[in-house]
Amino acid sequence: MVSAQALVGISLVALGLVLTPGPNMMYLVSRSVVQGRRAGLFSLLGVAAGFFVYLLAAVAGIAALFALVPALYTAVKLAGAAYLAYLAWTTLRPGGRSAFDPQPLPPDPPRRLFAMGLITNLLNPKIAILYISVLPQFVDPDRGSVAGQSLLLGLVQIAIAVTVNGVIAVTAGSVASFLRNRPRWLRVQRYLMGGVLAGMSVHVARA
Repeated sequence: MVSAQALVGISLVALGLVLTPGPNMMYLVSRSVVQGRRAGLFSLLGVAAGFFVYLLAAVAGIAALFALVPALYTAVKLAGAAYLAYLAWTTLRPGGRSAFDPQPLPPDPPRRLFAMGLITNLLNPKIAILYISVLPQFVDPDRGSVAGQSLLLGLVQIAIAVTVNGVIAVTAGSVASFLRNRPRWLRVQRYLMGGVLAGMSVHVARA
């Protein structure tokens, strides 16, 4: 039903997005570093639930809704760009901190970790744009059910995103310890992440 080219295409897009710094990565890293791997994995469950919410919306035809009401899509896009710009500023501003050197936070219970992971992903402009405008490009109505294709492509994206984010959550503590003993590398990582976020903000706003 779905072509091999579409599967490869969505896989590459999913891998590129999950490896690019963004709200999900920053939240998972901060929770894993501050509260441990278990907290990071509970947060990841919430992030995964957010992916499924977007996937169900895509299967239900959310892309068609935004096509019918372009102003709504523009509003979502600009709000996402503004959020990315805010994250870039908080990272690059004087006194800003790397995601691998977060401020101490009070421990959250599993229910709150899950909820915050879910909310973080639902407000993530990268994921909104992926499901609203990118995923439909890999769907070919001539190859059968549009909903079925969207579901399969979305499941591939979720599998890749959850796997990579899981690795990030599990290894964040070790990476943070490595960087903490090398302040120069920590600063480079902070500027690199902030620069990527700023570039993404401009790209999203102009897309």
